[in-house]
Amino acid sequence: MLSEGEAVGSIEPYRRDGGPVGVLLCHGFTGSPASLRPWAEHLAGQGYSVELPRLPGHGTTWQDLNVTAWPDWYRRVERSLLDLAERCEQVVVAGLSMGGCLALRLAQEHGALVQGLVLVNPVVTSADKRLLALPVLRLLRRSAAGLSGDIAMPGQDERAYDRTPLRALWSQTKLWQLVRRDLAMITQPLLLYRSANDHVVDATSAPVILSGVSSTDVAEVVLRRSYHVATLDYDAPEIFSGSTAFVERVTTKRNRGLPR
Repeated sequence: MLSEGEAVGSIEPYRRDGGPVGVLLCHGFTGSPASLRPWAEHLAGQGYSVELPRLPGHGTTWQDLNVTAWPDWYRRVERSLLDLAERCEQVVVAGLSMGGCLALRLAQEHGALVQGLVLVNPVVTSADKRLLALPVLRLLRRSAAGLSGDIAMPGQDERAYDRTPLRALWSQTKLWQLVRRDLAMITQPLLLYRSANDHVVDATSAPVILSGVSSTDVAEVVLRRSYHVATLDYDAPEIFSGSTAFVERVTTKRNRGLPR
């Protein structure tokens, strides 16, 4: 884990012990903890216990990612959730892009442990017709051009791969299918941030999620100044403050014994 002096932008996992409320952050496909590090530090500064794991195959080389699959990534965030649940009274799960999909899966399979969900440009489907060729293309080619660095603010680096491993991408689409199938299982409060200009995740995922969940406490916030990696972009302060208020609200409500 990180030392106190390690700089923002590190690809290493991040963990801070704080109060009785924990927040689990899940980064995206081909990305790294660097994409969520400022958010994690903000939440830790508010007194929350924070876990930001690095997914298997990430933060090294794209070739490493290509020999992993979605169950490997899911098991990593699941371990972090269970660890937080042992140390904390309540846990909120948040995620960026595929990390949002992993967060949804955690809520589907561990509903009692997840008090709320914060999703930033989550992906559970795509209108990109090129994905239809993945079952065959993954056997013929190892990688394609990368999708990293979709950030409007100059000088930001999410420390992601410049190539997209196709076997791993195909596996991600299998996770999407499972999460879409079980969206109705989700009843937790949900806060979804969506960039109006996202060059990685198209506009199809957000409405599928919002219309598919059974949650009654749902909010969507459209980000006008940021691209896909909004947690490192112009609207990051809005995400940080809004998610902090959301975590406080959904956990305080339970503490007061009020209905969810």
